[in-house]
Amino acid sequence: MAADTNTDNQSKNGFMRLFFSSCLGTIAGISLIVGIVVFYGIQASKSSAETIKPNSVLKLQFNKSIPELTNNVAQSPYDIQSVVSESIGLRETCQLIAKAKEDDNIKGIYLDMSSVPLGWASSKVLRQQLNDFKSSDKFILSYATMYSQKSYYLASVASQLYLHPEGGFSFTGFSAQMMYFKGLMDKLGVTAQIFYAGKFKSATEPFRRKNMTPENREQVSKYMSGMYDLYLEDLAASRDISAAELFRIANNALIRNSEDAVSYKMVDATKYKDEIIDELRDKLGTDEDDEMEMVSLSKYYSVQKSELNKSSDNEKIAVVYAEGSIVDGKGESGSIGGDKYAAIIRKIRKDDKVKAIVMRVNSGGGSALASDIIWRELEKAKEQGIKIVTSMGDVAASGGYYIASNSEEIFAENNTITGSIGVFGMIPNTRGLYEEHLGLTMDTVKIGKFSLMSGMGMFYEFNEEESAIIQSGVDEVYTTFKKRVSDGRGKSMEEVDEIAQGRVWLGNTALEIGLVDKIGGLEDAIGSVASLANLEEDNYQLVHYPKTKSFEEKIMALLGDNTGDKNAKTKVLEDISGGLMHAQTSTVPEFYQVMQQLKTIKQMKGIQMRLPYAIEIH
Repeated sequence: MAADTNTDNQSKNGFMRLFFSSCLGTIAGISLIVGIVVFYGIQASKSSAETIKPNSVLKLQFNKSIPELTNNVAQSPYDIQSVVSESIGLRETCQLIAKAKEDDNIKGIYLDMSSVPLGWASSKVLRQQLNDFKSSDKFILSYATMYSQKSYYLASVASQLYLHPEGGFSFTGFSAQMMYFKGLMDKLGVTAQIFYAGKFKSATEPFRRKNMTPENREQVSKYMSGMYDLYLEDLAASRDISAAELFRIANNALIRNSEDAVSYKMVDATKYKDEIIDELRDKLGTDEDDEMEMVSLSKYYSVQKSELNKSSDNEKIAVVYAEGSIVDGKGESGSIGGDKYAAIIRKIRKDDKVKAIVMRVNSGGGSALASDIIWRELEKAKEQGIKIVTSMGDVAASGGYYIASNSEEIFAENNTITGSIGVFGMIPNTRGLYEEHLGLTMDTVKIGKFSLMSGMGMFYEFNEEESAIIQSGVDEVYTTFKKRVSDGRGKSMEEVDEIAQGRVWLGNTALEIGLVDKIGGLEDAIGSVASLANLEEDNYQLVHYPKTKSFEEKIMALLGDNTGDKNAKTKVLEDISGGLMHAQTSTVPEFYQVMQQLKTIKQMKGIQMRLPYAIEIH
C-alpha cells in the first residue's frame, strides 16, 4: 500500500514538474516576443540612419541559405536568429557587391568561408559577381579554418586565399548519397503503392527499392560528371592550374593537410586569424590601435536598401520568384502555392504598366495540379500580349519546368538542373503496420465497386483493376505535360518523349537538346524580356513578387495604428510567435533534413511532378 502511495506521489510530482516546465516555457516564449517588439520599437524611434565609414571592408559570411528573393524563405525550425534577421536574396546580394565595387568607402572584400549553404548554380552567380568586383583595383581576401569543395569554389576568386595552419581542405571529387526507406517500411509493415510515368522518373525509388535503378545511376552519374567538369574549369581559370592537374590532385587525394594545399598552389599561404587582421590593416593603411571598419552584408543592405528598392512611374517588368516546392493552395513562405502564385500573376495581368514577366524558377516541382494552375495564368498573360521569359536557378525541374514551358525564352546556368519531365503518384498502405504491429483491424462496407478508392488508400491495397485506373490518370497527366512542352518549345510529341521520361539534364545539355534557349542568369533574362517588350534600357522599373516583409516591418505593422486592420496584425503576431516558439521546440538540426523529407512526403496529394530525389552533391 505504501509503495502504491509512493508511486502516486511520484506521478503527481512528475506531472507538476512537467506542467510548470510547460508554463515556464510558454512564459519565456511570450516574454521573448514582447522583448523583441519593445526592442524594435526603440530602434524604429531612432532617427539617425546607418552610414558606411571611409576605409571600410565588406565582410561576406554566408552562414545561412540565400533565397532568390529577400525574406522569401521557409522558417528554419532550429535557428532563432533566422526568425528575426533579414534573409538577403541572391540578386540583391549581387547588387550590393556591385555597389561596393563603386563605393569609395569600401576598399575591399573579406570572405569568411566557414560555410556556404548555396546551390551550385547560385554559387556560380555569386562567384561571377565577385570576379567582376575583382576587376577593380580593390582586393578580395579569403580566409577559413576549413574549406569544403563548395566554399573553396567561391573562395578561389580571391586575390589572396589563406587557410588556418591546422585547418582542413576537402578536395577529393564530387559524391552524392540518397536515403532509401524501403527497408524501414518493410519492418513496419508499410507498402508504397506507386504509379509513375517515365523510366527515369525515380522520385519513388526510395520507397520501392533499396538502391538505385540503372537508369537513375546513369542520369546522376552523367549530370554529376558534367557539373564536376564545369567546377574544375572555373577553378583552373582562377588558380592558373590546369583542369587535368586539378583532377589528378583530387583523384589521388593528394591534399591531406594545410601544407599540401599550399604546395599544390590551391591556397597562397597558411595564416592565423591575427595575421589575417594584420594583413587587412596593411591593405587599409591603418595602425594597430585604430578601429578597423568591418561592414557586414546585412548592415550594407540596410544602408543601400532604399537605393535598391527605388520605384518610378515607368513601365514595369514583373519578376516573379518561384522558389521551393510547388504545393496546392496558398502555401507558406519559401514554397510555391498554386493559388497564391495564380493570384499574383492575375494581379500582374491587371496592371496596365506591366509589359513583361520574368519567372525566376528555383524549384524541383511538386503538385501537378498547382503547376497547371500557374501555367494557365501565365498562358492568359501571354494572350494579353505580356512577354514572358524564364530564368532558372539551381534547379527548375519537373513541375518547375512545367511552369517554364510556355515562356518565349528560357535561360539557365550551365550547371542548372532541369528537365525531369515525368509524373508519379504514391499512396502508402499501412494495413500491415496496424494489424501486425498494433493489433488494429478494419472491416468495411462499400456501396459501389470502386468506392474504396476515395480516401481509403492508407489502409487498403488496390486491386489490379483499381491500379489500372490510377495508372491511366498518371499517364494522362504525363501526356498533358509532354503536350505543354511540345507546344511551348515547338517540338513534336515524339521529340519531347525522347528527352522526357523523367530524365534530369544539366543546363548546358538542356541547351543542346532544346529544353532551354540560352545560358545566362537573371539579369540576362531581364534584358531579353525588355527587348522583347520593346522597353528602352534604364527606362523601366522592376517589381518583385511575392511581396515579403522583414521581421522589423512585421513588428512595425504591429506597433502602427494607421491601418486599423486587426486581422492583419493578428496574422503578423501569429507568424512571429509561431516562428519563435517553433525555434524553441524543434528537433535537433542533424535530423532536420530527414524530417523535412518526411514532411514533404506527408504533404503530397494527388499526382506529383517532382524532382526524382533529394540529393546533395558534395
